[in-house]
Amino acid sequence: MGMSLDAELLDRWTTLAGPHAHAVGEDLVRRYREPHRRYHTVEHLAAMLAVIDDLAADAADLDAVRYAAFFHDAVYAMDGTDNEEASARLAESTLPALGLDAATVAEVARLVRLTGGHHPDPADRNGAVLCDADLAILAADESGYAAYAAAVRAEYAHVPDDLFRSGRAAVLAALADGPALFRTPTARDRFEAPARANLAAEIASLTAE
Repeated sequence: MGMSLDAELLDRWTTLAGPHAHAVGEDLVRRYREPHRRYHTVEHLAAMLAVIDDLAADAADLDAVRYAAFFHDAVYAMDGTDNEEASARLAESTLPALGLDAATVAEVARLVRLTGGHHPDPADRNGAVLCDADLAILAADESGYAAYAAAVRAEYAHVPDDLFRSGRAAVLAALADGPALFRTPTARDRFEAPARANLAAEIASLTAE
């Protein structure tokens, strides 16, 4: 019998932050378990950490990227337009007490804020790894992508269908409009083509009469 996902995430957290940070890790995992979440869950966090492992060589400060992954959706309110900002502030208020230096705390918070738009500077190696990991779901296989799209819709169940369809299509079109969805060479090779196919298919279904 393997470890539960929660236990695996806690293990990863304490490996990163130290055993003295166990209570903080428990709080973070609890946040990703909030009942209103359908996509921004422990499964999403675990998947992101796995992609970060794969892209580790591309990061300038791998620990900062991993801290940012744990915090990037720590605050997720359905009516919140500033979830990333609130998550970054949580990192800023939490990490100093764990012994992280000010420069690392600032980098973690910067990276968390970056997941609001996924537009890292071309020279931003840490930002490229974190954003690529956050967007990797876009390259899922057909059933995985369908489950992702359904989970996003479920999180926005309070939004009427016509408003959701137009809003979601606009978000996806803005993503697809850039020259590349993924910034690291590894992620671009692996994810770019399937992600673009998935985006095009979802946009078509959202905008169909």
